[in-house]
Amino acid sequence: MSAFEHIGVVGAGAWGTALANAAARAGRNVRLWARNADHVADMVARHENVRGLPGVPLEPGVIPVEQLADAAACDAVLLVVPAQVCRKVAGELKPLMAHRTPLVSCAKGIERGTLAFMTDAIAAAAPEVTPMVLSGPSFADDVARGLPTAVTLAGADGGMAEDLAAALGSSTFRLYHSTDVRGVEIGGAAKNVLAIASGIVAGRRLGASAGAALTARGFAELARFGRAFGALPDTLTGLSGLGDLILTTSGPQSRNFAFGLALGETGKAPAGGKLAEGAFTASALVAMAAEREVEMPICAAVDAVLAGKLSVEGAIEALMARPQRAEA
Repeated sequence: MSAFEHIGVVGAGAWGTALANAAARAGRNVRLWARNADHVADMVARHENVRGLPGVPLEPGVIPVEQLADAAACDAVLLVVPAQVCRKVAGELKPLMAHRTPLVSCAKGIERGTLAFMTDAIAAAAPEVTPMVLSGPSFADDVARGLPTAVTLAGADGGMAEDLAAALGSSTFRLYHSTDVRGVEIGGAAKNVLAIASGIVAGRRLGASAGAALTARGFAELARFGRAFGALPDTLTGLSGLGDLILTTSGPQSRNFAFGLALGETGKAPAGGKLAEGAFTASALVAMAAEREVEMPICAAVDAVLAGKLSVEGAIEALMARPQRAEA
């Protein structure tokens, strides 16, 4: 019997719902928590999360709950909330979770202000738990429906990461385990900013050649940043790095690409709509790169556009006017 029979999922958005379904499909007993009691009642009545992922039934093993303690009492907890509130919710979970229970960040971002990665924010807010991170090329709808997907689960305790990966994995949801926590987090955070840039290129109808060039040079930026922060090369070229970058620069099913697409078409950031983590991460990523003198012109251009310091046209012109150099 697995040591991780009961899985808590904190956050009933699209991705939280997808991971809950995936865990249930792997044979786990899952408690899916939503903050709003009406939302929980609706999921129970419909056996579907209409607010988070409409059209996809909840697996029979998924039990929606309104008490955070019910999700926190599980053998492992997946924290599926936006990156900028990860620390806050981890703090709420702190008194409710048993010592050393895995608390797995499933957000892809960097905390603004503190410039903290998600596992660092978790460790600061809830020092008794075991921070981990899950990331990789995955769309919520694909995972929820049981389409083949592979991601990476990383934790400092390699044995625990391996066991939890085995508990969550199934014939359609494959998890690779790793101890390179920082590398997995960097891939997830940086690719969101680059996906916005890719969307801008598509929105401006600059062509497939420009899109391919941006993805390639964007990966060079991601890799430089990763090396500066100690990420392993295999992680950067793996699922949570290059793999996730390829997926999120491929089209508007990616929230960050869709955000960039609207920005490219109109010249203005879209109001409302689905959360695009890259819009919040860009400034933090660029600030961290500057501290370690890492050159990231594409990410810096996205940050400048979002901050209103450059127009979309000005950013494109600035990137194309950069001095020609050897590719390295």
